[in-house]
Amino acid sequence: MIPFADAGPRHPTLPVITMGLIGLNCLVFLYELQLGGLGVLTGGGGVDIRLFYLKFGFIPEELAAGKSFTHAGPYVIETPLPTWATIVSSMFIHGGFFHLAGNMMFLWVFGDRIEHRWGRLKFLLFYLATGAAAALSQLAIDPHSQVPMVGASGAVSGVLGAYLLAYPFNRIRALIIFYLITVVEMRALWLLGGWFVWQGFQGLASLGVSQSVNVAFFAHIGGFVAGLVLMAVYSMVGPRSGRPAPPQPTDYWYQAGRRRS
Repeated sequence: MIPFADAGPRHPTLPVITMGLIGLNCLVFLYELQLGGLGVLTGGGGVDIRLFYLKFGFIPEELAAGKSFTHAGPYVIETPLPTWATIVSSMFIHGGFFHLAGNMMFLWVFGDRIEHRWGRLKFLLFYLATGAAAALSQLAIDPHSQVPMVGASGAVSGVLGAYLLAYPFNRIRALIIFYLITVVEMRALWLLGGWFVWQGFQGLASLGVSQSVNVAFFAHIGGFVAGLVLMAVYSMVGPRSGRPAPPQPTDYWYQAGRRRS
């Protein structure tokens, strides 16, 4: 199931930060293609791209041990950034085209409303904070992992958590590819709630075998929970102007929710 649009009316203000984050992720991926060639599209790419992941991806054991890795066999992998800073740099690196496309699609569908709700600067800080919470969640579960974490999934998961709390009854258009290709609409409550439950199930299944699993499920879980918590706090203490008006019977998504209950 691939969400591709929020069924409600769009806000007229351009989501500058959301668009900028998507653009930056795409630019970094173009650099990855330059390093590793077309093999990067499918998660390969050779030595140069693997060294790039080791230098700028987040390696949990480096932070847990308080010591950066400097060599991997004959190769120098010393990171030109402080270890903690790789939590941020890793958010803009992806391990393949579908990894990038999936994260950017979710960010595009759900990020603009959260950006409008928070404001541009606060949304950027929120995005980075939930990405950091995601990385630290994976660190807490697997502190001895030497596998570099890359991808915007943790930060995007934070956006999903915030969206679920703020707009649970918005309808999301999603593409389903299963024998036939079809488009469905469902409430964010069911789509994002189901996604979170699935991440939890997969995370529990990966316990004890994390070294052989190439998805950081607990980063997704941690980012999502961080997004929920931060949105809950902001809704209580944030400026009234940042809160959406209560739904009215004339709102498209409210009518749709009433008709299809």
